[in-house]
Amino acid sequence: MDIYRSDREIVVVALGGNALIAPGDKPDIETQEANAENTVSQLLPLIERDFNIVVTHGNGPQVGNLLLREECSKGHLPRMPLDVLVAETEGSMGYLLQQAFLNQLRIKELKRYVVTVITQVIVDPDDPAFMRPSKPIGMHYGEAKAKELADEYKWEMVPDGDRGMRRVVPSPLPLKIVQRHMIRHSSREGNIVIAGGGGGIPVKITKAGGYEGVEAVIDKDLTSSMLASEIDADTLIILMQEAQVFVNYGTPEQRPLKKVTRSELIDYLAEGHFPPGSIGPKVKAAIQFVQRGGKQAIITSSDRLSQALDGLDGTLIVP
Repeated sequence: MDIYRSDREIVVVALGGNALIAPGDKPDIETQEANAENTVSQLLPLIERDFNIVVTHGNGPQVGNLLLREECSKGHLPRMPLDVLVAETEGSMGYLLQQAFLNQLRIKELKRYVVTVITQVIVDPDDPAFMRPSKPIGMHYGEAKAKELADEYKWEMVPDGDRGMRRVVPSPLPLKIVQRHMIRHSSREGNIVIAGGGGGIPVKITKAGGYEGVEAVIDKDLTSSMLASEIDADTLIILMQEAQVFVNYGTPEQRPLKKVTRSELIDYLAEGHFPPGSIGPKVKAAIQFVQRGGKQAIITSSDRLSQALDGLDGTLIVP
């Protein structure tokens, strides 16, 4: 199998947010290494089917752990801004996934190179999201501690049920991926590219024309959709826990969507079938990719990926 081939179709795969640390997992490095190996083994059919692939991933648990580490080291080390923490997780998680790919490729005797790209994503500083921070991050605090942190760091703190107060940050829309050309060229050459980790590092363009990090979190599925369009990918695959997208989810009228057009999915979204706090961003990401000219989007679970590629499972979104 040739490594350098630009005639392959490009597939962008957005891993689930808990790909390396699932709920209930011990968040140590050994667990993350094992989960990375398992996740990558489920992506190998894409390589065996001779696609060029770009992999994106979430970073919620990892950033949460870094924020806890910051809290524990307060008074000993300077606090790092959120954009730097996202960059740290892009590097560390990229390393784990990259190593898992290299190990699996060796076992399967598949010849590909793997590269991780620390990815910056341009956002609009005038995005309404900056006026209404809504993305919860980090730990829960008592009311007095939350007020202290809000005063000290100008954080926005909100109640989170009966668990206490929690910091919320803006979640602006991605406008452009800074490293899009490099990712496109590298993937076209046949390299497996890991990029856009955690939705990418949010940056704004300064008055002088430079880049400056901002304290925000970009939805990783929306970034994956944008990246897929910008590198001219043929297919966007969004992985989640469920094997298919459902309408009337959790009711007696629940039914899966197998193949659906973009306009049909827009109608279902408008009817309220896909809540913004769960599957809504994934559905929006698939719609946007197809709207921008993508051939198709697939939403499924990692363990049903092969079946979804054959049209036997998953939800297929077409123009």
